[in-house]
Amino acid sequence: MHRHAVENLNQADALLFGRVTYEMMEAAWRPPARAGARPDWMEPFARTIDAAKKYVVSSTLDRVDWNAELVRGDLGKAVQQLKRGPGKGLLVGGVKLPLALAELGLIDEYEFVVHPRLAGHGPTLFAGLSKHVDLKLLSRMELGSGAVAMRYEPRR
Repeated sequence: MHRHAVENLNQADALLFGRVTYEMMEAAWRPPARAGARPDWMEPFARTIDAAKKYVVSSTLDRVDWNAELVRGDLGKAVQQLKRGPGKGLLVGGVKLPLALAELGLIDEYEFVVHPRLAGHGPTLFAGLSKHVDLKLLSRMELGSGAVAMRYEPRR
């Protein structure tokens, strides 16, 4: 899973997070980690996410660091401007931000990773989406953990 995440990060120019996801990822992955805090096989992901450019959508944060920049104002206009820039594109993480971007029609590809564990709690992706988004399967990959990563694009 972490190797797959590194591959995804390497295919993008930056990450786009909401405040909650940014703070969660920063707490988990920003160096320095305590000695022995995570296994060696997590280190490539830790180094990759640490180095990645990050944009943080927030109206409550005054500042960010960890190679990050705040995104404020009209979400649609801000993300359209980022998408128009040169490069390979953005990766979006979280729950609320992807919902907002789906509502605006600003997601070009979706990747869902289904893990072989029933949690019974937690947020529901795209809960409250105002209209259906029909998707076309682009790829499917089974990971060593038994998780399955499926990549889709919206049908237009």
